[in-house]
Amino acid sequence: MPKNQQESHKIQAWSLINRKYLGQGVRVKRFRRPKRSQIRNRVLLAILMAKDMKLSRLAEELSVSSRSVSAWVYEGRIPSRTNLEKVCRILGYPSHILFNEALLRQSPIVCQPTPSRFMKRSNAHSPQSNVILTGLCMVYDFSVTDVSIWIGVHPGTFRKWLHQCHLPTLALQEKAENFFHIPRHILFADCERR
Repeated sequence: MPKNQQESHKIQAWSLINRKYLGQGVRVKRFRRPKRSQIRNRVLLAILMAKDMKLSRLAEELSVSSRSVSAWVYEGRIPSRTNLEKVCRILGYPSHILFNEALLRQSPIVCQPTPSRFMKRSNAHSPQSNVILTGLCMVYDFSVTDVSIWIGVHPGTFRKWLHQCHLPTLALQEKAENFFHIPRHILFADCERR
């Protein structure tokens, strides 16, 4: 009898341990909402969010674990050469844009002056030509109007950058670079590729 009580006690202990790590149930969100300090590769996450591609789907297409893809985004790891070439081919960007080592080391946080919310419907009804810039607004949940005010340009001008892939002047590129803390050749890579 004491042996059975001991075994049931072990089962209950394991049950509590599993409940602690597994939680009450499984809820699958499209993208987890990380804290800003947790994102090491903001450009990769921005492209994935703008293209509405889940990390797990990218992992399936690459035949790697979703944990590996999560490590690339949230921990700033760089994939092996073979996987790096596959990611570049699937997403359509060169490796120096997707996995810029200087950005991965710094991982600066963007400071927003006031709260802002990205409008999903503006993304759904408009052609997004500048995927990186649109994705960054989605990563940080910034509205187009707020970002344009913070950068110091007219909202219509900022929308041209996003939707028509209009390449701004060097002075305006520098303002965007200073706000997002991402080099202009990466921020406006979609405009330069046209």
